[in-house]
Parts: sequence; structure tokens; C-alpha cells
Amino acid sequence: MKYLCMVFYDENIINNMTSSEWKSLNNECVACGEGLRASGKMIGGNALHPTATATSLRIRDGKTVITDGPFAETKEQLAGFYLLDARDLNEALQLASKIPPARFGTIEIRPIRELDPEKDERFQQHFA
Repeated sequence: MKYLCMVFYDENIINNMTSSEWKSLNNECVACGEGLRASGKMIGGNALHPTATATSLRIRDGKTVITDGPFAETKEQLAGFYLLDARDLNEALQLASKIPPARFGTIEIRPIRELDPEKDERFQQHFA
């Protein structure tokens, strides 16, 4: 099963790191990704630019509304993601525990739902 591991942290923590601390964290993240890829467990992943570079899009009453920044103000911001292939949630949790920013942020782990109405139980129940 595929799991998305979203990395959240307070950008202020990152902004207050020394250049040496920042470089060390990035090197740890690269090593983590390489290890997960080598084990065949990582399908993909990327770091994201800070939230100041984000643009949010919403459609309300048929009109497109575009705003600068993330969707909502939060204490932690989405910083990147790892897309993993794990046997089950327990293995996904074990793999996600290796993601370095878990030490000062949060890793949200969610199973990937394939967009296939023929296999989607909720879809089938709704339209049965």
C-alpha cells in the first residue's frame, strides 16, 4: 500500500538555524531518502519552498479566488513529503520514524486512495 508522509514544522525553527545546522539537516534528509529508495520503500518525495512562496486557489460560487500563502494559518507548515510503499500502517510508521524533521515537527501519515470508482467502496455504496 502507498502512504504519503507529509513533513510539517514551524518555519521559525528553520529560520533560526545556523547555516551549519541547516546544511546538516538537509544532508540527513538526503541520506534518509537515499536509504528509503535503496530499500525499495520510497516511491518519491520532495522538499517544498517556504510558505511565503505558496499560492492558494479556491473556487467559490463558480469564481476562482487566488491568494498568496498557504490555505490556513497554522503553527506548523508543510515542508515536504515522502511517498512510501509499505506493507501496512505499522511499516509506514516505522519508515516515517526515520524522517529527520520528526525530531522537531510532525510527520502526518495517510494512505493513498486510488481514484478508481470501480474499486472505491464509498463510491459504490453511494451509487448502489
